[in-house]
Order: sequence, then structure tokens, then C-alpha cells
Amino acid sequence: MSDMEQGYHYNVMRRAIESIDAGDEAKSLEDLAAEMGMSAAYFQRLFTKWAGVSPKRFQQYLTLGHAKVLLRDHFTTLETSNAVGLSGSGRLHDLFLRWEAMSPGEYARKGDGLVISWGWFDSPFGRSIVMGTDKGICGIGFAAEMGDAAAMQDLRARWPNARFEEVPERLQSWVEAAYAGKAGAGGKVPLHMIGSPLQIKVWEALMRIPLGEVTTYSEIARAIGKPAAVRAVGTAVGCNPVSWLIPCHRAMRKSGGLGGYHWGLPVKRALLAYETAQAEAR
Repeated sequence: MSDMEQGYHYNVMRRAIESIDAGDEAKSLEDLAAEMGMSAAYFQRLFTKWAGVSPKRFQQYLTLGHAKVLLRDHFTTLETSNAVGLSGSGRLHDLFLRWEAMSPGEYARKGDGLVISWGWFDSPFGRSIVMGTDKGICGIGFAAEMGDAAAMQDLRARWPNARFEEVPERLQSWVEAAYAGKAGAGGKVPLHMIGSPLQIKVWEALMRIPLGEVTTYSEIARAIGKPAAVRAVGTAVGCNPVSWLIPCHRAMRKSGGLGGYHWGLPVKRALLAYETAQAEAR
């Protein structure tokens, strides 16, 4: 599936999700297809190609109660470990990522001396702004809820002293491999993690959550050795600049509430439902 097809499919899915949310009961395939202006057979085929499951099954994953089901049946405990990165964890996207963290001193300079390339790319979840240094992807944001300008400004504001260049071709191969969920021709997809020491510890913990599973903010706090710092951990989760690859959408409240999501709760719900479907299809 091409990037353009992915973006188109998500736009159709987003409209379908909004329609599902607007009703009090599950909608039939025929009703959803009619609202999308498609035949039932074509809509079913399009939806299943995007999600990996039928529209009826996906509706179950989109319900507000699905978060509680995930915590009950797919909760993961993050073992505190001195291991670096993802080694031995069998985690995100079958370990197709490799990462390098910026030093605290470099982080304090707010991007001074960095050249950050950027470009717009279609993704399974709509238009995305992707940014990267010569070491790897440092930012991914989704524009479906907040719009292009706000998404762009949001990422740029994180490294205000950097020099930004619109050179999407520098990122193209990394982005294609990232959205396909597998290593590119040159090996693992590289990430350049730009954050404070606490933020990077939290983001490392997020990368140990398996596909299709979730954890809680308090569990992340325990895993990084700061069990009383749940609020600070929640803030660090929300500051994650590399959405999707560093899966902050897999963190939620112990109550079963979704918690927040920087790029919009509809996107978080779509991400969780999509990943549940992908895990089921394996």
C-alpha cells in the first residue's frame, strides 16, 4: 500500500470512526458504507485492507470501554532493567528500531547546532510531519486533529535553536520503513531521541511495551525506579516527540481511562484499535 493510499484510507476510516461515535449502537456494514458513499463490498474491502479486521470487529476495539478491556487482558508489566534499549524484549515492531539519545548538555542547548530536515508524509493515521537529524528520526506528529500549521509549530518549538530544512527526501526511506513496521534496506530504523534524562528513561520504557498491549503511568514510574513520580512521568509521556515509534499511546490510567494524547484522543483511539487488530491478525 502506497503512502498516498494509506492517507486516503485513514481519511475514510476517520469519517467512519466519527460516524460510529455519533451513534448509540453498533452500525451495520451497509449503513457505514452508505455514509461513506461506497458499496458495502468496496467499503468492507477497503476497511479490512487498512485495519486487518472487518468494520464490525473494529467497532468493538473503538468503544470507550476497550481501554478497560486492554488493561484487563493485555496489560504488560515493565521489568526494571539495566539493559540498554530494546535488547531481548521482543517488543515494538519486532525490534526494527535502533536509537541514540542526545546528551543532557546538547539537550540544554535547545537544538543549537542541529540541522533538522522535515517533510510531510501520508501515514496510516493521516498526514504526518516527520523531522530528523543526520542520526535518525527525531519527531513525528499527526495533523488530523490539530491541523498542519499547529503540528509543524509544535515540533519546531521543541528545538527552537535548530536550523530547519524542508528536505523530505532525506527522510523518505526511514519513513517508509517506519510506517511499514520493519527495518529498511539499510538496517534498523534510526531514532534520535532529544529530551531530558527523565524523559529519555520514560521513552525507553514505552519502547518495551509489546504491540497490542498497554501499561499504566504508575507502572512506567515504577519501572524507571521513580514510583512516586507518576505526574512527572505522565508529563514526559505527553512530551514524546516521536509518536507511533515511541508508543506513548500505549500508556493509560489505572482506572482504564485513556488519559491524554498530545495529537488528539481520536487519533489515540484509532492507534490502539489498529494495533489490537494487527496483534489479532498475527
